[in-house]
Amino acid sequence: QVQLVESGGGLVQAGGSLRLSCVASAGKIFSINAMAWYRQASGKQRELVARINSGGTTNYDVSVKGRFTISRDNAANTVYLQMNSLKPEDTADYMCNAEGVYGLDARGFFERDFWGQGTQVTVSS
Repeated sequence: QVQLVESGGGLVQAGGSLRLSCVASAGKIFSINAMAWYRQASGKQRELVARINSGGTTNYDVSVKGRFTISRDNAANTVYLQMNSLKPEDTADYMCNAEGVYGLDARGFFERDFWGQGTQVTVSS
């Protein structure tokens, strides 16, 4: 079973920076179509923050464009989110998503999406 493990969240002052990482591990992964970061603030719906496909094409929510940068290491099945100029409204639980993971585990070949458990980002004013 593939696991997505996020790290890098924490408490930061407004204007500060954080870098989130997410590693897909376990089983044998042959390819991942796209990786993305979502966030969910308290009392709000989950929203897409940034997404990057296997070719490196990125897209961002308008609220983070110019401040956040998503990147990935395909060989390491890892996606990063560099967050600069953080604002209090960026406070949320940030979750990693791996879309179209093709791999092999003890039960055979699989292709499906996976989600991480989330990492909390809190920006103080």
